[in-house]
Amino acid sequence: MNASQQPKTICSPVLSSQDRGWENILVEQFQNPQGEASCHFSDEHAICLSLAPRPVRFLQIKGGKTHTGLYGKGDISITPAKIPFFARWDSEDRYLQIRIASHFIQSVAKETLNMNCDRLELLSEFRIRDPQIEAIGMMFLAELKQENLGGRLYIESLANVLAVHLLRQYGDIKPRLSIYQGGLPQRQLIQVLEYIDGHLERDIKLADLAALVNMSQFHFSHQFKQAKGMAPYQYLLQQRVERAKQLLKQTDRAIIEIAFLCGFNSHSHLSKQFRQLTGMTPTAYRTS
Repeated sequence: MNASQQPKTICSPVLSSQDRGWENILVEQFQNPQGEASCHFSDEHAICLSLAPRPVRFLQIKGGKTHTGLYGKGDISITPAKIPFFARWDSEDRYLQIRIASHFIQSVAKETLNMNCDRLELLSEFRIRDPQIEAIGMMFLAELKQENLGGRLYIESLANVLAVHLLRQYGDIKPRLSIYQGGLPQRQLIQVLEYIDGHLERDIKLADLAALVNMSQFHFSHQFKQAKGMAPYQYLLQQRVERAKQLLKQTDRAIIEIAFLCGFNSHSHLSKQFRQLTGMTPTAYRTS
């Protein structure tokens, strides 16, 4: 690119998690006409997942390296924090961008993998295929398109799995991940279940649950699932619906009030989740 040329500004995202309250991660869906752009994220690692229905030809420059080629649906590029990135594309492009905070990656490295954060770096990648990143990206996208059905616990779980995967597959030092078998001990499991039951109306964080049993968020999620047969966010949603069922049958409170008491952010949020787990609406359940 000549010095006189200025990169064109890319369009605003079609969907964004900017106002969703997601911590440590920003997920945005873009649909841009032919053009070019540059970016430089000092405190975030950026992952781009192509959603293009037809392959798009790219020129990309980052970290002193140049790559030209076609990006099709499912192709991924990874740009570590502090690496300037320039791209030019010759037709309409659609993609999902995931920006994950450097300090969060460092925290996961230390707590989950016992890595020395001072030496931690991710590798830059141009066009790769990675089924796990693609699957996580599509789950983030599905959550963006819905009314936050999984909630904070779900997003934090996905972010932790993504961070561990990035460290294991794209870290300059390959860590060894120990997975503990057998699930949470009964005493710790009861402690977590009682906490969830006592705080259903709150926006429960994965970090809060993991701290109860002094574990990393990743290992807690794994051991909870082994013990209960479902992920923490699935259990939380199940318990919120169970509480809603009790209140619907045993009280005459308005459904919107029941939604808030059970940790849902709206009448429709409760209705969607309630119908998904019971096969009927809250109103139909109350009169059945």
